[in-house]
Amino acid sequence: MPAKPLSIWHPFTQDALDPQPLHIERGEGVYLYTRDGRKLLDAISSWWVNLHGHAHPLIVEAIAEQARKLEHVIFAGFTHDAAEELGWRLRRILPQPLEHIFFSDDGSTAVEVALKMALQFWRNLGKQRKNKFVALEHAYHGDTVGAMSVGANSDFVAAFQELRFAVWRVPSAHCFRCPVGKRRATCDIDCAGPLARLLEERHDDIAAVIVEPLLQGAGGMIVHPVEFLERIRKLCTQYDVLLIADEVLTGFGRCGRMFACDLAGIVPDVMCLSKGLTGGFLPLAATLCTTSVRETFCSRDRSRTFFHGHSYTASPLGCAAAIASLKIFDSEPVFERIAVIEKIHGQRGPVLARHPAVADVRTIGTVMALELKTDDPGYFSELRPALYDFYLDKGVLLRPLGNVVYILPPYVITAEQLHCVYDVIAESLDRVPWLAAQRAGH
Repeated sequence: MPAKPLSIWHPFTQDALDPQPLHIERGEGVYLYTRDGRKLLDAISSWWVNLHGHAHPLIVEAIAEQARKLEHVIFAGFTHDAAEELGWRLRRILPQPLEHIFFSDDGSTAVEVALKMALQFWRNLGKQRKNKFVALEHAYHGDTVGAMSVGANSDFVAAFQELRFAVWRVPSAHCFRCPVGKRRATCDIDCAGPLARLLEERHDDIAAVIVEPLLQGAGGMIVHPVEFLERIRKLCTQYDVLLIADEVLTGFGRCGRMFACDLAGIVPDVMCLSKGLTGGFLPLAATLCTTSVRETFCSRDRSRTFFHGHSYTASPLGCAAAIASLKIFDSEPVFERIAVIEKIHGQRGPVLARHPAVADVRTIGTVMALELKTDDPGYFSELRPALYDFYLDKGVLLRPLGNVVYILPPYVITAEQLHCVYDVIAESLDRVPWLAAQRAGH
């Protein structure tokens, strides 16, 4: 036997600066229980994936039952009951034009599939020139190469710049820092102007526009006006460019409706799903497309095949978890719970907005974000580790995005528990100057 176990390399962690990872032994409902006896309220759904609470018994049992029947089978040339049922259940809740599903593993791979699908769509039509992508500023679509390419230029991806392909970037509807200097009350979604001009001039070169609909997550929980997404859809239709909606975060109720696109009443040509798809239990992703996209791949010419796949494509265990999660939407008052979360955000958010440490408050559905005033805004703000430690000491898991503190809880959080999270945040705001100074001195 080796003298010691392998050293585990954790994501987004700087070992020279960050504390040792907390050892979690189990989870139940909104709580995580540590090896050293602490109980943490998971106010961020464990990286935005958990919908119905940790260890939900219906999903646990569904996975166990599926494991007793079929744990895995190659999905090239085969299918299975769980994938077929999941496809049927997603068909019931997805916009009708999205009739075709391609399974993969996580949000990044769902985006990779979407990019490759869009590119080959035009190639199959004989339009090889349409091979460029347009993405929004502040975007984040994952950490694989294609997903990084359509993500924003940032310190996250600087080390891999040589791997990224070039894309055109257009302004995001970041109302707090309006890219065109307008105020929301009097603007006409003028930030969509650069996209309109780009599509008018270069639509023959553009395969697709990719967006996080209405909510840009890792970029700082930036909330867009509904009209911005509506305008993008109209422009893509006008100039014959595909629209890819990355609903990896926003899907399954996060923005108050089943999908963010529902709020704007639009249907993308391609949609990416993951995170909440399995209720937070197992890795699984899906890329959906319309028939007009899918049918270009059906041909007696084998070169038009979509040559993409993963060993665990349509994992029966993941599909079983996803089916159970969707059943919970039918059997439990999920959207009533979402409405309670929205109501409390609406009550507490404006109060926090008046605090002198707060620069901006943004809310949509179950998500509330506070942007704090600081001399070093951005992901590497010294406020982040100071606040993170403070919240953990108070028994709450909140993982700030730099100087942006956000709440994104499992839907089963009670009103009392959510108010407790707000109380902890309110307490932290009073200590922001002291926390920043303490961290700088440390």
